[in-house]
Amino acid sequence: MNVNGKEKEPASLREEGNSHFKNGDIEGALCCYTKALNLSENQSECAILYRNRAACYLKLEDYTKAEEDASKALDTDPGDVKARFRRAQAMQKLGRLDQAFLDTQKCARLDPKNKASQDMLRQLSAQIQQKATQLSSTDARVQQMFTLLLDTSAQPSDRQKAAQNLVVLSREEAGAEQIFRNDGVKLLQRLLQSPQEDIVLSALRTLVGLCAGHQSRTMVIVNELGMEGLCAVMGSGGEPISLAAHHLLQVMFEALTEGMRREIRGKDEAILPEPSRELRSMLRHLVEMLPTSKVSGPGRDSAINLLVKQVPRKSQKNPDNSLALWVIDQGLKKILEVGGTIVELLNGPPLTDNTHMSCSVLLSKLYDDLKSDAERENFSRLCEEYVQHHFASSGMESKLRAIQAVSVLLQGPSDVGNRTLEMSGIMDTIISLCASEDLIHQQVAVEALIHAAGKAKRASFITASGVSLLKDLYKKSENDRIRVRALVGLCKLGSAGGTDFSMKQFAEGSTLKLAKQCRKWLCNESLPQNSRRWAIEGLAYLTFDADVKEELAEDGHSLSAMFQLAKSEDKTVLFAVGSTLVNCTNSYDVDKPDAQMVELAKYAKQHVPEEHPKDAPAFIQKRLAKLLEAGVVSALVCMVKQESPALTEACRECISRVFLALVDRQEDRGTVVAQGGGKALIPLASEGTDTGKIKSAQALAKITITSNPEIAFPGERIYEVVRPLISLLALECTLLQNFEALMALTNLAGISERLRQKIIKEKAVTKVEGYMFEEHDLVRAAATECMCNLILSTEVQKLFVATGNDRLKMLVLYSGEDDERLRKAAAGTLAMLTSEQPELCARIPETTSHWLEILQALLLSDSRELQHRGAVIALNLMKAERGLAEQLIKSEALEILSVLAKGGALEQSPIAKVAERCLDAAVQYGLIKSNRGDGGEGTEP
Repeated sequence: MNVNGKEKEPASLREEGNSHFKNGDIEGALCCYTKALNLSENQSECAILYRNRAACYLKLEDYTKAEEDASKALDTDPGDVKARFRRAQAMQKLGRLDQAFLDTQKCARLDPKNKASQDMLRQLSAQIQQKATQLSSTDARVQQMFTLLLDTSAQPSDRQKAAQNLVVLSREEAGAEQIFRNDGVKLLQRLLQSPQEDIVLSALRTLVGLCAGHQSRTMVIVNELGMEGLCAVMGSGGEPISLAAHHLLQVMFEALTEGMRREIRGKDEAILPEPSRELRSMLRHLVEMLPTSKVSGPGRDSAINLLVKQVPRKSQKNPDNSLALWVIDQGLKKILEVGGTIVELLNGPPLTDNTHMSCSVLLSKLYDDLKSDAERENFSRLCEEYVQHHFASSGMESKLRAIQAVSVLLQGPSDVGNRTLEMSGIMDTIISLCASEDLIHQQVAVEALIHAAGKAKRASFITASGVSLLKDLYKKSENDRIRVRALVGLCKLGSAGGTDFSMKQFAEGSTLKLAKQCRKWLCNESLPQNSRRWAIEGLAYLTFDADVKEELAEDGHSLSAMFQLAKSEDKTVLFAVGSTLVNCTNSYDVDKPDAQMVELAKYAKQHVPEEHPKDAPAFIQKRLAKLLEAGVVSALVCMVKQESPALTEACRECISRVFLALVDRQEDRGTVVAQGGGKALIPLASEGTDTGKIKSAQALAKITITSNPEIAFPGERIYEVVRPLISLLALECTLLQNFEALMALTNLAGISERLRQKIIKEKAVTKVEGYMFEEHDLVRAAATECMCNLILSTEVQKLFVATGNDRLKMLVLYSGEDDERLRKAAAGTLAMLTSEQPELCARIPETTSHWLEILQALLLSDSRELQHRGAVIALNLMKAERGLAEQLIKSEALEILSVLAKGGALEQSPIAKVAERCLDAAVQYGLIKSNRGDGGEGTEP
């Protein structure tokens, strides 16, 4: 009995899956077939299930899985024509035309009368011929480029043009393959040695085209060119070559890691070696080049940036953090060596203004990627050993290197930084060196003191013993670089109360004086950029005070100077600018305490945080207007474009918060879009902290609601907006965010079928349906409006046609609700649905016994829109079945339709025309007689 039951269960699930498939519920069918496969032990049964599941994957456009399942079906039954045809369809979509042709040819032999096979054979023949022609043409072009580039007597301009043409060719798969097969890698290797920067850049960009998304070519290129050579190119030149080489290596990393994740099938792919050896080689060379003095500053920054992007896990759910452990084991001391380098001492590798910050980010990423206390303890121990080794040395330069390394750690993994700061003698040395007569010693110590002041454990100690020291440095030092740093230290200590108006560290007016001085330094163009950025650092702390925010917003010259620095090559300023703008726009999260709890706290004489009067909404709106006027959007757009470790997740979140504040008012959204804000928000919505992604997605939703999405997000960019909007349809988001996402998706769904398909593919339909049950009237109505536009897709219509659900009933009941917005949306959806799927009309009386009352209420509504929707539903019902028409004519609907169809102003209206068509249908059924022949207009039973 058990065995029989077991055999029956997969068969039952298969039938259920077939039913789902016929009704357009592909996901439901896929689920049933998968469950049946897990239960079935019968090979022939499994073959049919694999064949059916392949059909589901074809519908879902997952062609790799469709090919796999069809192959599994054919392994059991090679004569299965359906499975072979489905595999051919999948291979055609995957670009494997020769294999698709062979499968289709076999289908035609097995079933000569099958028209689909014959049609597909003709289609594939044409595609293969077209590809052969294209390859032949591409081959000639590649050979022409190679001839020019190898001809040393050719004009430099001609060779340069040929190199640029290679870049264009490499971006097409046919061109990339031809370059690769014609020994192009060796030629490109020679071009990398060219003294002409343009030629080197073209060679690097061509290699990007060859490697992008292609694992096997990438592995060959890594082995032929060698990581040592590629790193040498990245580390030898200026910023353009360094960035281009950085981009190439990043593309190589992605191609190799994607290859490791992909499941390998087929003989050709199965013989590929494991790419992990190449990945380790790439990482080893990057780590080894960090402290090398021959590497340029931009090249070193590029190496650090690659390690930041490629080493830590992309998701904490992935248990494998072996790459981070390997880099810590092999390279932590090398990273600290770079971090501890003091440029002014001229005894270390060349750095840029961004290198120390990049080291801090890399150290922080590595530390965050650790999984256990033992791993974190090992990391801290290695850092302490490095600092102790240098600090214990007798020379002053070695002690300064230790202090500089502590500064870098405090800006990165601050817990580790605090541990090194607490090591014997370090803090005392920092304090004493602040009074040194040597400018470099003083600068290193003051910066360490500033970074230490930001940590809670040290703030009280430094406030007690460091304020007077910093004040003396600020007042007495004759060097501007020291004075501005001392000023920032005072700013940090002066802002310890945060946004709490009642918690003032310094005397009344002190923060305003400090802020005024910061603005003065910021606008002083005679100062070097790396000194002026410290002024923004100070403002990032002082702008917790609303008085400071107000003065900064009124100072157009200071805002302009800050935005110019944000656009500059100095990436270390990004977070300070972002934090300052978050404070000025009040876009930080504020937990408002419960009123009763506040009263209790006052009664108990406990401290209660107070909001500054100038943090009221009216003041915030004025500040936002001033920032927009000063060009804040273009500054934020430039910040987002920065390819730097300094653009951390926290920095991205700051930018997202500011953008959301800027688009809060509808009238400002056009300005934000016109200056590139819409484009900048898309990557912010896909990368960064969860909070940052939500804020960006909400800003995109606000723009999509009130702007024309096709103008705000032109071309293909509009499709990139869909996923962020759908991410707002989640329980962890607020109802406002849910509502705005639904409104935005409604707009997108009304534009084109391709956009609706994108929304459907991202599995939004079930989420939208869920919000149609929401208790909040506005959210429920917005979800129904969204469904009203999605229903234009046949795929969504089939969900309502499928039996065993209450979707149709919900629409009928909502058409009778009190909320007019919900009624309009539901009735509109019902009108379209009954037009496109007439079979649903017969099921409407089954949904509720009040269906006639609901329809009559629509026809009698004061709203012309509701009347029109009701008339269309009535017409669809009458056209669908005589029985339905009879029920309507026997009810009060006849009288209502007769009134709607009669003369006056209504005669030419859409409502009158539809009502007239209803009556004409009743006449044709013989349910009523027309009396128009008597010269009048009307009907009679």
